[in-house]
Amino acid sequence: MSIIVCGSVAYDNLMEFEGNFGDYILPDQIHILSVAFTVPNLRKEFGGCAGNIAYNLNLLGMNPIINATVGQDFDTYKQWLVENDISIESIKVLEDKYTPQCFITTDANNNQLTSFHPGAMDEAHLNPIPNRDDIELAIIAPDGKQGTIQHAEELSERNIPLIFDPGQGIGLFNKEEISKLVSLSDYVVLNEYESTLLAEIMGQGIVDIATTLKAAIVTKGAKGSDIFVDGDCIHIEPISVENEADPTGCGDAYRAGLIYGIVNGLPWEETGKLSSMIGAIKVSHNGTQNHTFTANELLEKV
Repeated sequence: MSIIVCGSVAYDNLMEFEGNFGDYILPDQIHILSVAFTVPNLRKEFGGCAGNIAYNLNLLGMNPIINATVGQDFDTYKQWLVENDISIESIKVLEDKYTPQCFITTDANNNQLTSFHPGAMDEAHLNPIPNRDDIELAIIAPDGKQGTIQHAEELSERNIPLIFDPGQGIGLFNKEEISKLVSLSDYVVLNEYESTLLAEIMGQGIVDIATTLKAAIVTKGAKGSDIFVDGDCIHIEPISVENEADPTGCGDAYRAGLIYGIVNGLPWEETGKLSSMIGAIKVSHNGTQNHTFTANELLEKV
């Protein structure tokens, strides 16, 4: 069975600033902000939410099908996906666009400044959900606005269970649009800030929103995560990491564990712990697709 993963396939440019952003950003001068950070360390990585989620699903032994639009500079990423046996059959190349590009600067306290060029991602609506009969579950991670709505409608029409992961794109949608997307979904997963924003847009608390879904999952970084299901809140304790190398992509790794647990019918407590373990493994490695693990070694610890 296959998992459809909609969202960005992007090149990540990861920069490390050795100081603290707060020492250079003056609160009373925000209106004339002009700050330059010298970053001695720069890494270029394969990333994007869909690419990251698919990478982790592949490690778990699942069959992710990335549904994304990319640009003329996709060749290097394509080679990486092929080398890792990740399907590229539903990735559409737009020759007049660039593949999405993410520029992330992390300071000494793991605070991040991110700039993102969506490029071909804004044309995601040109790439419909593939017509296959083996799709078990789909996740829509941050993607083009029109594509997000279109894909959710296509999945709903075909009765394919959907995890909606609006991420940083949540601000693209008004109340009517976000309410529709939630209504078309079976699960919603967000970080703590995004859950607050979703509640503000919809005019409902996350607890009330969860009652319309099979579950709502809120990740809280070092504070673990909360899974709202059947009127209860299941708190998942965080997994401690001895060597925190890079937080980028931790949420995507968590989502792969979530998908594995849902598809395989694991109890929510085990699903949450598995997800946190994968996120912790990712945090201990630089980049979003440089870590490895096997499903069996993790399941033994759940």
